[in-house]
Amino acid sequence: METPDARTSRWRRLLPRMPRSRGRWAAGLVALAVLAGAGTWTAAADDSVPAVHRQDRMMRIDGVSLDTSYFTTGGAERRPAVLIGHGFGGSKDDVRAQAEQLAGAGYAVLTWSARGFGKSGGEISLNAPDREVKDVSRLIDWLADRPEVELDAKGDPRVGVTGASYGGAVSLLAAGYDRRVDAIAPQITYWNLADALFPDGVFKKLWAGIFVTTGGGCQKFEKQLCAMYERVAVSGKPDAAARALLTERSPSAVADRIKVPALIVQGQTDSLFPLGQADAMAEAISGNGAPVAVDWIAGGHDGGDMESDRVQQRINGWFDRYLKGDKGADTGPGFRVTRTGGIDSTDGAALTRGASSDTYPGLSSGEESISLGHRTQTFHNPAGANPPAISAVPGVGGGLSRLSSLGVGLSVDFPGQYARFDSAPLDASLRVTGSPTVRVDVEAQRGDAVLFGKVYDVSPDGKQQVLPSQLVAPFRITPDRQGKDVRLTLPAIDHQFDAGHRLRLVLSATDLGYASPAEPATYTMTAAGPLTVPTAPALKTAPTTLPWWTWGLPAAAVVIAALLLLTARRRTATPAPDPALAEVPLQITGLSKKYAKSTDLPRALGFVRAGETPFAVRELSFRVEKGQVLGLLGPNGAGKTTTLRMLMGLITPDDGEIRVFGQAVRPGAPVLSRVGSFVEGAGFLPHLSGRSNLELYWQATGRPAEDAHIEEALEIAGLGDALARAVRTYSQGMRQRLAIAQAMLGMPDLLILDEPTNGLDPPQIREMRDVMIRYAAGGRTVIVSSHLLSEVEQSCTHLVVMDRGRLVRAGPVAEITGSGDMLLVTSARELAEPLVEKIAALPGIGSAARTDDGRGLLVRLDGATSPELITELVRLDVPLTGVGPHRRLEDAFLTLISGGSA
Repeated sequence: METPDARTSRWRRLLPRMPRSRGRWAAGLVALAVLAGAGTWTAAADDSVPAVHRQDRMMRIDGVSLDTSYFTTGGAERRPAVLIGHGFGGSKDDVRAQAEQLAGAGYAVLTWSARGFGKSGGEISLNAPDREVKDVSRLIDWLADRPEVELDAKGDPRVGVTGASYGGAVSLLAAGYDRRVDAIAPQITYWNLADALFPDGVFKKLWAGIFVTTGGGCQKFEKQLCAMYERVAVSGKPDAAARALLTERSPSAVADRIKVPALIVQGQTDSLFPLGQADAMAEAISGNGAPVAVDWIAGGHDGGDMESDRVQQRINGWFDRYLKGDKGADTGPGFRVTRTGGIDSTDGAALTRGASSDTYPGLSSGEESISLGHRTQTFHNPAGANPPAISAVPGVGGGLSRLSSLGVGLSVDFPGQYARFDSAPLDASLRVTGSPTVRVDVEAQRGDAVLFGKVYDVSPDGKQQVLPSQLVAPFRITPDRQGKDVRLTLPAIDHQFDAGHRLRLVLSATDLGYASPAEPATYTMTAAGPLTVPTAPALKTAPTTLPWWTWGLPAAAVVIAALLLLTARRRTATPAPDPALAEVPLQITGLSKKYAKSTDLPRALGFVRAGETPFAVRELSFRVEKGQVLGLLGPNGAGKTTTLRMLMGLITPDDGEIRVFGQAVRPGAPVLSRVGSFVEGAGFLPHLSGRSNLELYWQATGRPAEDAHIEEALEIAGLGDALARAVRTYSQGMRQRLAIAQAMLGMPDLLILDEPTNGLDPPQIREMRDVMIRYAAGGRTVIVSSHLLSEVEQSCTHLVVMDRGRLVRAGPVAEITGSGDMLLVTSARELAEPLVEKIAALPGIGSAARTDDGRGLLVRLDGATSPELITELVRLDVPLTGVGPHRRLEDAFLTLISGGSA
């Protein structure tokens, strides 16, 4: 097992800037006596103009010394002030960069180390109203006396408060206890600390222990808090006194008094303060009549992308509007959620995109019912609640939740310790945004039934299940509620369930992060109703986060109309539409096309094996759903371009059919007006300008000029003054960008791009990638054929791999790249060789070898599964930071087209 000091070091990275050592804290106490009342001026290291200056001073408040820093750009002009609180276990130093940035933006910024942290004195009281919250009021008093701070009245400065986690909570509390606070921006924080640590009366033991450890140990806390923690930790069950103590120090205690504009930023990968905490604060504050915006970021206390730059921009805009009074400031949408899809192969970062709506929909908007059946199941709580199921593991959670968003399942439930209810395969993809609910009937053999609910995403073959964001919800069902229908609210998530997948409700008797009854017990459960899932139908692609390209991306061309004017194709009888496919962008069934005329050339080139009929495409079948970015991959001669040309109606298949939104594709088919394409380049009149070429092209389609969105398309092209020049003067890259803009004229539901990044430089390739992702996020579909496997891996959600005209593999990118038997395990510390040998000797493990830095491990599975490996690593106290497939798309692609030999 890890020593307490080693464990503290590992947890330090989780909450925003966790603890300093006890030695530094002790040294800080000595410094208090020396520095009390003293102030020093230093210039901050900042390249902005004018320069930001920092003044450090110790302030005495009710006999306690607080270490503060004050940031301004100098000058006597009045300006609003901002207070920034730090995360639990940190200090004012952790928020220095944010303070300097806000000061450079025209604010007077004050930071401080909270009681018990950094160089400040006092005990940790968890934001007690008469201690930490009162300290904030005294800091506001100090700001009111500063000549450069804007005042609303004497002693009343114009002031906002922000901070993350512990600092986010104090911003809410300050607004509730001090009416001088004018705006707040709390981040990844709690509304009710009792609900966060004792959800539904179940003790969140792992996070509670981390809280105490990162605070420096129980002796650093106020005595009644220490006694409360030790009492609950020993019993494993919170009592009424514990709940009351934490509730009275929570923002929820002053819910009716928080009436200022609030930007609420909460993390999706957060098992400490989940999205339900933000939902409760949003409901209360908006109910008081104050403006509220909610932003669900990709990160949280379990790790992930904290989106620091984007969030800081939102906070700036929020304060510009509500502190500076700038009515033109961009405060962003009423609700925004960051969605993850794919991995950037250059740095391993998850690719994200945003979706938004004008108002916050809550956690139950647009509910749909998913049948689970009514089967009764019996399962057991083992003696000592061991071994526990594994879902979120603080410290490992960041890696696990990131992988879960990419389609890799790493949760563990032990046989006989859970009930499972599966839905039927989904007919169409389903985006769940909010908290699923279900009604169940539970009976325990004795006493309370403590259960842990989660909803899995199960692959069509049933071999893989993914737990979105690794989140689980605990429930304590007392005897008086047993034998009756009980409504359970499951964790709030934002997750896409693909067509063909199942939703799996699991209710487990144990979970690693929580305290379960030590006594063995038997539970009997029946699902008394369907699983109700929220879909947030008003949610759309967030316009405020789109790059400059996307003004015209919602536009896309009806290229087929012009092509039909230039090519005379015979029309054939068109089959009747298929109503069942009316919402499916593309379904290809049994598609075949022989090489034209000569059969010798393709065989000579090696595209056709000896004795084979020379087919360019043979018996190809696949389906594309709304919102997907589908990558069409294959070596030269695989049949990709032939497939795209048949899809566009440019050539006629020899067998099979293509249906777009249920309509059969034929040359001149009306449904092709819903398709835009860029296939095999575009032809331009060289003597005309770029703008004139686009205008002339659109006129040839015969559609109204107002439907073209030409100005947006020109914005997409990004050619600047070159738009007025003749196309003959363009470089290859400029021609390519103009051709892409032409493909995006109009507003097609299906956009087809053949090698769209040819001729583009790396920044333009990145912009094109973002455009495709966001375009599909708006509900449209993109099919892209490319030889740049790294770009396909980063931009596409699904793949179709072809070789010699046949389908080799189709499915989500994560499933295809993750289908190998080699895993990369990363650790927070260097792994000793004896430990590596022990892992290599585990059952079902073929081999284990350290990476060059010693903190990674390449593990080859030989019968074991990923969840089984995770379980063993946790038992061996390996400080995991991530586990995932060690295979790039390039490796998977070469393996597929070589028949597994690569």
